[in-house]
Amino acid sequence: MIQPEQGDFEGSIDVNNDLPTEKDLENVGDLLVLDAQGQSRPFKELYNAPHIAPRQLIIFIRHFFCGNCQEFLRTLSSSMTPETLLALPTPTSITVIGCGKPELIPMYTETTSCPFPIYADPTRKLYDLLGMTRTLQLGAKPTYIHTNLLINSVQSIFQGLGTGRNALKGGDLKQVGGEFLFEEGECTWVRRMKNTRDHSEVVDLRHLLGLDGTRPPMRKRWSHGIKETKPERRSMSWGRLRSKSKATKGDDRDTSRKATPEKVEEEDPKKLVGSPTI
Repeated sequence: MIQPEQGDFEGSIDVNNDLPTEKDLENVGDLLVLDAQGQSRPFKELYNAPHIAPRQLIIFIRHFFCGNCQEFLRTLSSSMTPETLLALPTPTSITVIGCGKPELIPMYTETTSCPFPIYADPTRKLYDLLGMTRTLQLGAKPTYIHTNLLINSVQSIFQGLGTGRNALKGGDLKQVGGEFLFEEGECTWVRRMKNTRDHSEVVDLRHLLGLDGTRPPMRKRWSHGIKETKPERRSMSWGRLRSKSKATKGDDRDTSRKATPEKVEEEDPKKLVGSPTI
C-alpha cells in the first residue's frame, strides 16, 4: 500500500508503463467506484460488461480541484465527443476516475464541461494497485494546458473555497493518475503520469484511438470554452472602396436631380407687388 512519505522528492517520478497482469486485474476488478449519487459499481464493469463499448479508455485524474487535470479534460472534451468515439470502427467510450469524494463530481463536470461519465475512488486503492504513484513535481507544461500557472492555481483555490465544507474532499494532493486502454476486457495500453502535468497529450490520444482523420476544434486560449469559427469577411481593397464611394455619390446626385423640378414657373410680378397680405 501507499506509504505517507512516498513521492516526497523533486523531479519526475521514474514510473513504468507496464501493462497490469491478469492477477493485477483480478485484484482490482471488484473494487468499487462511486458515481455522483454515491452509488457504487465494481471497477471491472467499466471495461468488461455486456452493455458497454468494446473499447474503453479509462482516465485517472488527480484531486477534483486540480487545475491541470481540468485543463486536460477541457481540451480532451473539445477534441472528441461520445458520439464520434462510438462511431469509430471499434466503438469506444471514455470514463474518468478521480481520487476525491463523489459529492464533488457535479462541480467537476460543470467546471470541465466533460461529457464523459465521472466516478470517484476516494480510497485510492485502484491507483495503488494499478501502479500509479504520488508527487507534487510540476514537470514541463503540456500543450493541453491553455492557462498559465498563476491563473490555474488561483482558480483551484477559489473552487475549493466555493464548495464550503467539501473543500477538503477533493482528494490526495500528491496523487497522480494515468490512462488505461481496455479492449474486449483486456488492458492493451497504459501511460502513467510522472508528474502533476503529465497526462497524455490529446493529439497522442487521438492517434491512439484512430481520430487522426478529423481536425479538432480550437479552444479559446484563455477561456474554458471552445473557439467558434466565424465566417470570414472579405477585406475591401482601396480601389473597390473608391469605386463604391463614387457610385454612392453618383446615386446621391441622381436622387437630387429627381427631387428638383426641371423647370420652375416664374411668378407674375404683378401678383407679388401690392398684393394684400392675409
